[in-house]
Amino acid sequence: MATVKVKFRKSTVPGRTGSIYYQVSHRGKMLRIPTSLRLHPEEWETSRRQLSVAGSDSFVQFRIESDLAALNRIIQRFELADRDYDVGEIEHQFRVPQHQTTILAFMRQQIDQLEASRRFGTARNYHRALNSLSAYFNGEDLPFQALTEQVVEHYGATLEQRGVVRNSVSFYMRILRSDYNKAVRLHLVEQSYPFRHVYTGVDTTRKRAVDERIIARLFQLDLRHSVPLTRARDLFIFSYCTRGMVFVDMAYLRKTNIRNGTICYTRHKTHQQLCVRIEPVVQRIIDKYVCSFPVYVLPVLRAEGAAEAFAQYQTALNYYNRQLKVLSGLLELDYGLSSYTARHSWATAARNHNIPISVISAGMGHTSERTTQIYLSLLENSVIDTANRQLTSLFDGAAEP
Repeated sequence: MATVKVKFRKSTVPGRTGSIYYQVSHRGKMLRIPTSLRLHPEEWETSRRQLSVAGSDSFVQFRIESDLAALNRIIQRFELADRDYDVGEIEHQFRVPQHQTTILAFMRQQIDQLEASRRFGTARNYHRALNSLSAYFNGEDLPFQALTEQVVEHYGATLEQRGVVRNSVSFYMRILRSDYNKAVRLHLVEQSYPFRHVYTGVDTTRKRAVDERIIARLFQLDLRHSVPLTRARDLFIFSYCTRGMVFVDMAYLRKTNIRNGTICYTRHKTHQQLCVRIEPVVQRIIDKYVCSFPVYVLPVLRAEGAAEAFAQYQTALNYYNRQLKVLSGLLELDYGLSSYTARHSWATAARNHNIPISVISAGMGHTSERTTQIYLSLLENSVIDTANRQLTSLFDGAAEP
């Protein structure tokens, strides 16, 4: 059976870096496979054929490990085929394009395809994952064979050490796993299940809703001194009074979506069509901005082209959330309002008014009541605590038996 060893060749020029190569031996014949990996002599331990502490570059180490794994898999396939082979065939199989498909280049291809399909939100998420992985690789690239369990686990641990929250780590892992599985389906890499021991779920996060009294106070704030704050308040009230319409749907809402006193639109997230009757407060907000923008209902987007409109949406969302934090300060809240607070607040208010879960679910455009149950379970702790305070108040001031 063929064997593979990692070797280091020093440069003949003093002070220059040397190179790593792989020595493949089989039936008395030996072949050297050069690599582009460069090291200084002090970065390599010749006796142990591995990086020294001084040369603990994770990219170089992972590249070596992935190349060795690829070479050993090639040798195993030849052995299982039970036929004669030589070192030249091993090198040829190692050099074919499918063994050189790199992770970052493949992710860039996926981003290009997503943008061509006008899936700009997903493309943005892939960009974020790509930038994270590229930073981990120090800007270098690696073949898919490098995504071993060890590499994937080390990447996750590195993110956590940098202070990246668990949901964000999972977010990057899910995108990377999706790209890896796509590469497997295209026969660019053999499936080795490198993500089996990393977390790819979603932790539940605290969703902050405000009660109807806070909504009323916000509505009554005197904001004549600030057009941006007035606009943010109008968008928040619009969202609340349209059954928690999310910001992306408000931003893209067109005047053609309004017919016979009703707003009919398709949710960006679920593609479900919803129709909302226009209440008087909503109509006043619509009328306020009706002449400002020729196509859209609300003062968020101006562009109609998909790419430009999406860029404007991202900027507007960030600005909207910043203005909501200012409004939180004016209301003297000990927590910040966000673009989703109106949606959470509407759901909680509906539940507190004993509206059936099925009605709330339909009103919010959830695809199942189970989603609404999960949604509300994250929102009702304060309501339950208030009820419990009332139930236990009879013991206040009472002497112990």
